[in-house]
Amino acid sequence: MVGRNILEHPAAKEYEFFAPDISELDLFNFEAVKAYVGKVSPDIVIHAAGRVGGIQANMAHPVAFLLENLDMGRNLVWAARQCGVKKLINLGSSCMYPRNAENPLKEEMVLKGELEPTNEGYAIAKVTVSRLCSYISKETPEFSYKTLIPCNLYGRWDKFSPEHSHMIPAVIRKLHEAKVKGLKTIDIWGDGTARREFLYAGDVADCIHRAVTHFDTMPELMNVGLGGDHSVNDYYQAVAEVVGYKGSFTHDLTKPAGMARKLVDTSRLQAWGWKASTSLKDGIAAAYDFFKTNYGDNK
Repeated sequence: MVGRNILEHPAAKEYEFFAPDISELDLFNFEAVKAYVGKVSPDIVIHAAGRVGGIQANMAHPVAFLLENLDMGRNLVWAARQCGVKKLINLGSSCMYPRNAENPLKEEMVLKGELEPTNEGYAIAKVTVSRLCSYISKETPEFSYKTLIPCNLYGRWDKFSPEHSHMIPAVIRKLHEAKVKGLKTIDIWGDGTARREFLYAGDVADCIHRAVTHFDTMPELMNVGLGGDHSVNDYYQAVAEVVGYKGSFTHDLTKPAGMARKLVDTSRLQAWGWKASTSLKDGIAAAYDFFKTNYGDNK
């Protein structure tokens, strides 16, 4: 999702991008990654690849979420170092923060407490790759490898299947199908009071493009978010308004809800001079249009 949005951004035309899919490059094969990076010799690497998903996917496949993200990150970052690429932007995740950390989550809180169990494998992989970037920069200062930590993301090119998707795309599909089938009631996992911060993928792509042009002034570790959040109930209501679902909601208290709150601190981001521009309603509308075009039945 992030990679596609980077390529769709208007500023992308200013650069030559190499964005191989899995048929062209297997990121689990270090020698193949090293050979590819050596061949294209990029000025900068943006590591946006990953196995991602919501609570359900993370709980069902913790081994894959740990190993695949660790292997992809390690292979790409170390290949870049071995091939002499001096600049790298690594994408972390707000899952890297301790489950009981005080909100808003400041960058220095990473590794300061126990991780959220429902996505621990993914978080461990993201922390490790971030630390690898930091160690490389510290050990060899001519190499500058930096990490951006986005909050939850949604938007065009997202995954909308219930087994793999994050909350907003899952809710979009759920409410669209409920509207089509005429369902009167939809269940929400937990009591709906958990709070989340969701950033439109086009906005994080905009931030990444700014990071390319303002790389030297960007902090080594920096959150990317809105600086504000909403409850799960709020998101369901916002999606219902965009989709046109008129039914009611109930709460399934037997289902996990994840962290009670996950709001990133945006002090460094604001000082650096960037902020998001897409409203929640506009972002959901864009994601819903993408869903209807690529997955839905246009009803």
